[in-house]
Amino acid sequence: MKRIGITIGDPAGVGPELVVRISEAFKDDNAYIIYGEEKTLKEAQRVLGVSLPLEPVSTPDEVKGPGVYVADLNISERPVPQPSLTSGKVAVAYLARATVDAVRGGIDGLLTMPISKFWARRAGFSFEGQTEYLAQATSTRDYAMMMWSERVRVVLLSTHIPLRDAVEKVRKEEVRAKIDLILREYPRLFGKEPSVGVLGLNPHAGEFGDIGREDMEEILPVVEEFRKRGYRVEGPLPPDSAFLKPEEFDVFLSMYHDQGLIPFKLLAFKEGVNLTLGIPFPRTSPDHGTAYDIAWKGVADPGPSLKALELLESLIENLKGG
Repeated sequence: MKRIGITIGDPAGVGPELVVRISEAFKDDNAYIIYGEEKTLKEAQRVLGVSLPLEPVSTPDEVKGPGVYVADLNISERPVPQPSLTSGKVAVAYLARATVDAVRGGIDGLLTMPISKFWARRAGFSFEGQTEYLAQATSTRDYAMMMWSERVRVVLLSTHIPLRDAVEKVRKEEVRAKIDLILREYPRLFGKEPSVGVLGLNPHAGEFGDIGREDMEEILPVVEEFRKRGYRVEGPLPPDSAFLKPEEFDVFLSMYHDQGLIPFKLLAFKEGVNLTLGIPFPRTSPDHGTAYDIAWKGVADPGPSLKALELLESLIENLKGG
């Protein structure tokens, strides 16, 4: 029996209704522990017309067999708060609680629904995102966000920082660390050594130094290091054409957020999954935000969340060796 943790994310967003929607894909031989307000999940069931029996638990130790469980901290007075300090507190509290259980081994993997960074920060959350929080909570120094789909996979050198700061991150040691991480984590999670396409930073990958020196001085020497060691690493690739044939590489390493996520979302928006590399347990999340504008109207697309659940279950299976 696998124990799968799922956080509801921001209760004012689409997270709770997506959790209820994907429950129709829950497997009979797994235990699913939903971290969130029970009253919020019941309201999502009412909106969607879906019945989801929930058994309250305080800790994963109380889970004795397959089924659907809820760990409720009873933080919010209302089932569906407005986007607010309260909704930020709820999102942060359940992320923290689920992370503790994952670190202790009470759950085998974690699916996180979207939070609002704006409201989470006002609730005391001092991280760029859930990925960065999970890394610190697990004392993980080398980590990365991989955007995963069956068609294309992208790892980001830097995530939610200003572009001028992202350019400063393009240094040999940063590039080397991310390639090392990919080459270590991809076989552990997926069972094969990957081919890695490393994007250049500047237009046309610097045009041999005529359009910026970073590609020749910071990226190329690291790529050559790995090639000499026998790894299938290529680059720097011209960013404007690298994704024309996404099947040529198992993973692309992009130099900054939008360089990787714009093509990824164009190619795989409806099936995109955020996968965290480096932390001790598998964690996935749908590749979208809280979508306040459509939340609680019963129209949110469950596709990315279903893919995130399927990938998580597959990774847990791989890691358990069965």
